[in-house]
Amino acid sequence: MGEVAQLSTKAGGVLAATCISTLVVNANTSAVSILLPAISEDTGTSVTTLQWAVTGYSLVGAAVIVTSGSLGDVFGRRRVFQLGLLLFVVSCVMIALAGSGGMVIAGRVIQGAAGATILACGLSLLSVANEGDAQLRAVSLWGAAAAVGAAAGPLLGGVLVDITGWQGLFWIDAGVAVLCMVLTAAMVGESRDPERPRTIDYAGTVLIALTLTPLILGVSKSGDWGWFSVATLGCFAVAAAAGYAFILVEKRVAVPLLDLALLRNRVLVGSTVAILIGAGTINALMYLLSLYFQDPAALGFSPFQAGLATLPATVGLVVIAPVVPRLAKKFGGRQTIGLGFALTTSGFVIVGFVDAPWRYGAFLLPLIAIAVGMGLSNGPASSAATASVPEAQVGGASGVSNMARYVGASVATALAATIYGTVIGNQADAGASEADALASGLAAASWVMAVFSFLGVLMAVVIPRHRAAAGTVEDAAAAAAAHTHTLPTSATAGRSRRERGRAAHT
Repeated sequence: MGEVAQLSTKAGGVLAATCISTLVVNANTSAVSILLPAISEDTGTSVTTLQWAVTGYSLVGAAVIVTSGSLGDVFGRRRVFQLGLLLFVVSCVMIALAGSGGMVIAGRVIQGAAGATILACGLSLLSVANEGDAQLRAVSLWGAAAAVGAAAGPLLGGVLVDITGWQGLFWIDAGVAVLCMVLTAAMVGESRDPERPRTIDYAGTVLIALTLTPLILGVSKSGDWGWFSVATLGCFAVAAAAGYAFILVEKRVAVPLLDLALLRNRVLVGSTVAILIGAGTINALMYLLSLYFQDPAALGFSPFQAGLATLPATVGLVVIAPVVPRLAKKFGGRQTIGLGFALTTSGFVIVGFVDAPWRYGAFLLPLIAIAVGMGLSNGPASSAATASVPEAQVGGASGVSNMARYVGASVATALAATIYGTVIGNQADAGASEADALASGLAAASWVMAVFSFLGVLMAVVIPRHRAAAGTVEDAAAAAAAHTHTLPTSATAGRSRRERGRAAHT
């Protein structure tokens, strides 16, 4: 009896450490855009430059999310998880003490690696510490923590800027991360995968970063350099060369970062592209609205007001989640994804008609449409990613989709920031008022996001039929977390068989 209680206590410790840490990481990630105007004012760095605090985080996260899980399997999940927490603390302190925008950006780059490591290894620790129904419940709670953190981040960031200054968020996050380190040391046991080869695809990790960095640099500077300038085209050429080298490396390494055989799976490819589009457009939207709402020439909101104003977009994703798996089960995953992207497209189209006299009320309906649309498309797309492969490839499919989220967030945010800044500059040079120039910039970026969202509708049409989730409570939690991380559902290979087995015995 005592041994059972001890095991239960240990599992509870793992659950607490991983859920608290994922809540903090996701809240931190979603809050940063709200902080940018305040950081810009304090450091004297333009908001255009500070977009690297957002894109740099996602860029490094894309390179590290799969590798950190592999490092945990080989060298110990608790050890790598603790390293991620330590890096997170260091990055928070570094950012809070930063006196320049460059230091903030450098800290956020480190934080991207730390956040990806915490998420990847935390979920692995949680899965290993539990079995059967307990594992389903634990992973569902982890997903709920991720969803709540992402939804609450902008409001929390806005509150803290008004009360403590923008540095307060990072000091608090550092303190919570230290507590998670103490809890992990006391309650979490070490685990490894003894059957996994000890080789790590470091080259693939570096090449992902070398592909994304010049790509985002070229997109970010295209407004200054010109889209067809030597510098911009040179960045794109370097990105293409690094991408090609990545493919060559993945064909030759023993345990690749990306199993290229997965790319022959049409359902997985389609769902991954849908995930990339969804993550890119929602992150771009939050970046744009955070700046527009706080600009004195637009709505002139305080950071708290701006965080509150974005709640329809962030909370809407979570509120719609409980019904999404049931809708996908009834009408089909493809249809639900298509409907979601159609709603998202309509929301961006409405914002595309923004005019300087618009007040916040005019944004409310399109924000709700975008949020509901994102919620409808994200859950079924994530479910399809893990439902479309055999049990042995579920981890690889999850890794691909999680990497796609980071890629989409980094590239789309950079593109939106470039369009927003370039159009504002061009309009100002043409003699437009500051308010009109800001509205034109937001409108232009929104039209581009509408085009991407419509591509999601087309993607839903071409995704082949696939197994749908049953609509359980665990599926609802996975749907709520789907804009931050891919979790297994009742449709996932292996898990679906266990669900049927339990049903047969009840």
